[in-house]
Amino acid sequence: MKLTQNIFVILAVLTFGIACNNSEKSTTYESSYEDPEYTPSHSDSVVNTAKKKGIIEFANTSFDFGTIDEGEQVEYSYEFTNVGEAPIILSKVIASCGCTTPSYTSTPVAPGEKGNIKVAFDSKGQPGKQQKVITIQSNAEESVMTVELKGEVNKK
Repeated sequence: MKLTQNIFVILAVLTFGIACNNSEKSTTYESSYEDPEYTPSHSDSVVNTAKKKGIIEFANTSFDFGTIDEGEQVEYSYEFTNVGEAPIILSKVIASCGCTTPSYTSTPVAPGEKGNIKVAFDSKGQPGKQQKVITIQSNAEESVMTVELKGEVNKK
């Protein structure tokens, strides 16, 4: 019981001590611009620019390669345009299957510029209907997007 009282007293003293360390200025502002003593700086323009995003717009998000024979390879390039206000950087492009290998634009894609994601599908050992999903991660407004490659592979 005495231990519990001691712990309570210690917590009360710590809480009081922390509460008393508040600064004299008690007014809080939703943003720096509402503070009457605030002077804008260069970093504010950087923050405002950071709010702008790139926007990926694909010409096609799905490609149907039709019917091929097992062992054939299919390549397709998904072209996109940055229709946003900031450069787009593709950080990761992953295929849903090891039989599909993506490569992609590795440099920033400026607003109004085009980029691409090239996909190679190896049908060896992949008979039947196929649907491969390629996941794209970037700094764009929609940070995760997908495109698909589909078709049918005739068994050899």
